[in-house]
Amino acid sequence: MNLSKNFRLEEFIKSDTATRNNIKNDPTIEAIANLKHLCVTILQPLRDMIGPVKVNSGYRGSALNKFVGGSWSSQHCKGEAADIEVDKVSTKDLAKMINRNFDFDQIILEFYDPNEGPHSGWVHVSTKKEGNRKETLRAYKDSEGKTRYEEINL
Repeated sequence: MNLSKNFRLEEFIKSDTATRNNIKNDPTIEAIANLKHLCVTILQPLRDMIGPVKVNSGYRGSALNKFVGGSWSSQHCKGEAADIEVDKVSTKDLAKMINRNFDFDQIILEFYDPNEGPHSGWVHVSTKKEGNRKETLRAYKDSEGKTRYEEINL
């Protein structure tokens, strides 16, 4: 099923973790509609601007989300979010590009460390059909290995 010109539903629901652990990852009709909205309003226009966009994580059903330790309120479970990378654009520049050009709910610069190189980490981007917060955050591990979030300016 096509979500946009260059994005297919299969790349948003594919999960090696789900396959290995026999976890179903079938999206609801509402989640599919939200994924289509994400693709049409952000991911496809972004791809048209800069070329191929790799989706690392898209939709996660509640069982898969729990298994991977995702937040109970994760927008991945609603089909509103994707974790992405672009080979020819640094992770931080990708986040800045989305911030400048699109209406989004959240951009999270996840585990980006410039000491590890310009392509470390990934960008979590989400959008809702209404009420986008335009929130920009950084996710990192604290000294105890717990994931923390802080607001950043992009």
